[in-house]
Amino acid sequence: MTSRTVTLLDVARAAGVSKSTVSDALQGSGRVAEATRDRVRAVAEELGYRPNSAARRLRRASTGAVGLHLPATATRLDYYMNLAFGAVERAQEDGLDMVLLAPSGAAGGRIASRVDGLLVIDPEPGDSAVPGLLDAGVPVVTGERYLGPAAGPSGAVVCDNAASLTALLDHVTERGARRPALLAPSGSSAWATALRATAGSWGRAHGVAVTLRTVPFAATPAEAEAATRALLAADPAVDAVICAPDGSAPGALRAAAALGRKVGAISASGASSAHEASEARGTSSASEASCGSSRNDRSGGNDGTGRTGEGGRSEGGRPGGTGAAVGPAGAGLLVASCVDGTATRGAEPPVTAVDLHPTAYGRACAELLCDILADRAAPDTVRRHSWSLETRASTGSPG
Repeated sequence: MTSRTVTLLDVARAAGVSKSTVSDALQGSGRVAEATRDRVRAVAEELGYRPNSAARRLRRASTGAVGLHLPATATRLDYYMNLAFGAVERAQEDGLDMVLLAPSGAAGGRIASRVDGLLVIDPEPGDSAVPGLLDAGVPVVTGERYLGPAAGPSGAVVCDNAASLTALLDHVTERGARRPALLAPSGSSAWATALRATAGSWGRAHGVAVTLRTVPFAATPAEAEAATRALLAADPAVDAVICAPDGSAPGALRAAAALGRKVGAISASGASSAHEASEARGTSSASEASCGSSRNDRSGGNDGTGRTGEGGRSEGGRPGGTGAAVGPAGAGLLVASCVDGTATRGAEPPVTAVDLHPTAYGRACAELLCDILADRAAPDTVRRHSWSLETRASTGSPG
């Protein structure tokens, strides 16, 4: 390997440390142990690493700004807008402007010349912009961990997403649900991955098959409605639907209303009759799109089952002539959301949801970046962010 091709990432991998630690060790900055500093310098010399003097000058000259990279779908989601406001507010307290980066990103060198550091929120391994951002030569803090193969960030702020979904599943079970389902987000972000994995692990631990339907990461209410119609038509025994994507829960409410399902309460007779209807159709909890099944429907309602659910009811609330089983009229259904926001609070009925406190989360991400830039926090710092469960009428718990 020649000196022309050796990068900070090459040195980091060879030394077994992060890229930010290599940068600090070679520049004599940051909180790096003397033994680590010596090892990094020895590895760099052995590999023939030569720093780019122009890039170093750019990094040392403060621009007075930090960059913010959000997922491409962020502009229409309440959660990310509130997060951005919190990040901007906190950065300004340290005298830093916030630059919103285009979803497609830009070359790392150009970014390094414009900002002192970067916030990358919900980094998706499939996002082609993320590797360049992580290797831009400035400190990077991610909101949630990055699960891709590129260099790791300087720090991260994370939520316990497994615990939040566990709390929702426990809650609907305590309210009487026997067959919960999750409209799970697609993609390989840390959030999406944790929710899908938790649905499976919770189901195994409780001996309950959590029905899984995969929907887009930023599914619209219409997409959630289609997925819920297909889900309930295929298996009337489902008595709780948890919507993962921000703002999608009203779609599940519309689907329930269209299929004659009463949101917010489960009666023993309603659950029993729904289960009997499912059994009559030859549907078991182990065979209909449960966690681990290879039959997960990514479109959430574009198959024949979903279309039958659209129009399978006649006047009086009984199944129509199509033969679709959509559950008895008035059978209970609990609805909840993995993300709280305007849509869940303003729905009718209001929807039980996990409040991720996005404004505070944005502040926490910006605060960690500011602390790293000011040497108030060590590189590779990981901080945890809290969430709360807001119970409302959609699960029989008026707020």
